[in-house]
This record gives sequence, C-alpha cells and structure tokens, in this order.
Amino acid sequence: MSKFFINCDEATAICDKSQYKEATFWEKFKLSFHLFICKKCGLYTKQNAIVTKVCDKHLHKNECNHKFTEPEKIKLQENISKEVDK
Repeated sequence: MSKFFINCDEATAICDKSQYKEATFWEKFKLSFHLFICKKCGLYTKQNAIVTKVCDKHLHKNECNHKFTEPEKIKLQENISKEVDK
C-alpha cells in the first residue's frame, strides 16, 4: 500500500511534470490518489493550472511593456480567486 502514498513534495513535483505532459501513467495515478486525500495539494494543482494558462496566453503574444495598475492587480487577483474557488 505504501507504493500508492507520496508526500506533498512529490505530489507538487508530479503536478508540475503533469502540466507539461512529462508525468508517467503511474505518477499520475499516485498524484490522483494523493489529491483525493490532500486538499492543500488539490488547491496547489488548481492554482498551478491557472498560472500556467495565464502565462501561456500572455507569453505567446507579442512583447509589451504594460505594467498593471493597482486596480488591475486587484481585479486580476479577484478573478484568480474566483477560478480557484470553483
């Protein structure tokens, strides 16, 4: 049974690998098992997916020198929080 259990450090590493399609089937299985038990790692997984999605979206655009204003930062944080709470 201990083959199924991984700690949170291993789970986050597998989560990162999984985001980039580098995790094996067995690693994904162990991660799924861990996420069923550990809600904090589930939250990390959600946040990681959101950050990756946002970065991919913005990194593929042309470079710009835009800096967020304080109201934009607040709005962005609210949107991220809404996505995480889903």
